[in-house]
Amino acid sequence: MLGRDFNHNFMMIPPGTGEPGVANMIVEIPKGRRTKFEVDKKSGLIKMDRYLYSSAVYPGDYGFIPQTLAEDHDPLDVLVMVNEPTFSGCLIETRVVGIFKMKDKGQNDFKILGVPNKDPLFEAMRKIEDVPKHFLREVEHFFSTYKQLEGVHIEALGWASHEDGAVEVRSCIERFRKTLGNF
Repeated sequence: MLGRDFNHNFMMIPPGTGEPGVANMIVEIPKGRRTKFEVDKKSGLIKMDRYLYSSAVYPGDYGFIPQTLAEDHDPLDVLVMVNEPTFSGCLIETRVVGIFKMKDKGQNDFKILGVPNKDPLFEAMRKIEDVPKHFLREVEHFFSTYKQLEGVHIEALGWASHEDGAVEVRSCIERFRKTLGNF
């Protein structure tokens, strides 16, 4: 049962900022790491879950949007393009620029792609077409291969627009509220 498993400080943060297309994101894994950190759903502490089996590293800060519930029964995943890594537990106001759709073990496991909303370097990035094509290829390659040595098959379904990303965020907020209520 989910419910109280999500009752910790990170999940008390609202999912959005009130600005359209901008979501709050909690960093679990800083850019450039191969250590898989996760927020423990019961204690709220950030724990080391495992090391990636491959030498691949996360291409951006990776974490979740609080008060969301994705189809895989976890908060919605987010990868944020950053100039330099932040730290586990950091809150980033993230502008949604797209969504990478994939399946993990046959189940939808979508990843929002975002940029820090108040970073002037990313001011012009508003939609997926604004993101360098090579970065999109790196992200797709990372998520398509990072679990191969564990024997897990990932099916990449491709990129979709910032509008599709915003719809997924809203859908996951609504699923959270219907399933777990308001915090």
